[in-house]
Amino acid sequence: MVEIAEIPDGLVEAQVGFNGDAGREFIAALPARAAEFLERWGLRRTGPVMHGVTALVLPVERADGSGAVLKLVALDEECVGEPVALRAWDGDGCVRLLDHDADTGTLLLERLDAGHDLADLARRDARQAVRVIGELLARLTAVPAPAGLRGLGDMAAAMLEEVPQALERLVDERDRRLLRDCAAAVAEVAGEPGDRLLHWDLHYENVLAGGREPWLAIDPKPLAGDPGFDLMPAIINNFRAEDVRWRFDLLTEAAGLDRERARAWTLGRVLQNCLWDVEDGEERLDDEQLAVAQLLLGR
Repeated sequence: MVEIAEIPDGLVEAQVGFNGDAGREFIAALPARAAEFLERWGLRRTGPVMHGVTALVLPVERADGSGAVLKLVALDEECVGEPVALRAWDGDGCVRLLDHDADTGTLLLERLDAGHDLADLARRDARQAVRVIGELLARLTAVPAPAGLRGLGDMAAAMLEEVPQALERLVDERDRRLLRDCAAAVAEVAGEPGDRLLHWDLHYENVLAGGREPWLAIDPKPLAGDPGFDLMPAIINNFRAEDVRWRFDLLTEAAGLDRERARAWTLGRVLQNCLWDVEDGEERLDDEQLAVAQLLLGR
């Protein structure tokens, strides 16, 4: 059984901080869950535990000697669609799903090189790293979204409904003006939200080196929508304001997107991030979000 001491402090802090009692229950159940699936799927642990905010990940070896990872997740709205997306992509541009337990959300995944993510390339060649993201997005968003995933249309409608209240909480007129302009851009495209399968969180650390391909995406938070809504993580990664325009240009070119729709939906991601900040009590907008909005609005 996985010892309690092996559960990383960062995962405990994240779960308790975000989910309170539910997070504590998830952490307490992890040792028994890990033991259950190691036995059920005939797995042997082969390395130290890893983690994100919502999951504990164990490197394992299968009965046939092949490497894999066991991912034990705390199910939420964002990650519940992960196995659906991974099945739809079937390893084309992303990690391959080997097994899945629907009741707990536990995943058995292809083993990639967790010590070699796209951030390594970005430090040496930022343009090539952004191009990798764009080319992966072209492949991933070529797939129609399976039925039942959360949709960008509903998400956009909910964001637009929240804007008036958020405007009242902001103390700076410049912030209010930019939030209104982002909302106006989203309103123009909200009636055609798209039907592609989006990753939603394709930043450098969610692209790992793979054995069968140089780079593969991991950890999707999938939804159905327009591919332009998927560009923001690669624009914000290692943020520099002077990089925004060329990153946007390179991403839209590599992914084969309509620039105006991509601009509107990227402003939608700015809107989403800003609304979350206001919900968390912020009265001023984040400088990085403001910079992206200003540049895409031509200011």
